[in-house]
Amino acid sequence: MTAKTASTTKLRAQVHTEKVNSIRFIAITGVLTAVAVVLQYLEFPVPMFIPGFVKFDFSDLSAILAAFLVSPVSGILVCLLKNVIHMAVSQSAGVGELCNFILGAAMVIPAWFIYKVKPTKATAAAAMAVGSLITAVVSIFVNYYITYPFYQEAFHMPIDAIIGMYRELNNGVGSLWDALIWFNAPFTFVKFMLDSLIVFLIYKPLAKAVRRKD
Repeated sequence: MTAKTASTTKLRAQVHTEKVNSIRFIAITGVLTAVAVVLQYLEFPVPMFIPGFVKFDFSDLSAILAAFLVSPVSGILVCLLKNVIHMAVSQSAGVGELCNFILGAAMVIPAWFIYKVKPTKATAAAAMAVGSLITAVVSIFVNYYITYPFYQEAFHMPIDAIIGMYRELNNGVGSLWDALIWFNAPFTFVKFMLDSLIVFLIYKPLAKAVRRKD
């Protein structure tokens, strides 16, 4: 084999790999976006732990899966696309979807970077726990500066009425900061940890299936 032939073969192999990776990126991102959209419609309240207008769903597990299976870009795209699609039935003029996207990205980015350092089960578990904690902290500020100001403006809901809903669950709530720190942040942490647990359980067989198709 001449040097020219070897170079051509190498180039063809590189082009083939890039093509396969592009197809894989599009396919996995598309499928997981579809799953996320369905899961986002299956939201439900947990009024014993947080006011009923705050809903629980498992759609973010698709974004976490996409990040770990492909790349953080894929995970962020799943976050973005599921919320763009969900805007068709939005009851918050897109504000709820914007906040959902911010929180999803706040989970995906740090979790992927931590996992990338050393891709083992232990690192994956730590990455998702840290990502969930970061997202919980981010949720406090997202809700304080974006979500609840929107509720006040769009639905003419006084801040005292909002705090009152939390106070029904805990009389010690004295301010919106209290409500967000005692209720929304733990709720967000648990939500993303449950998503992460499902990802942790199904990631390995899915990763093997994806590699077999490459």
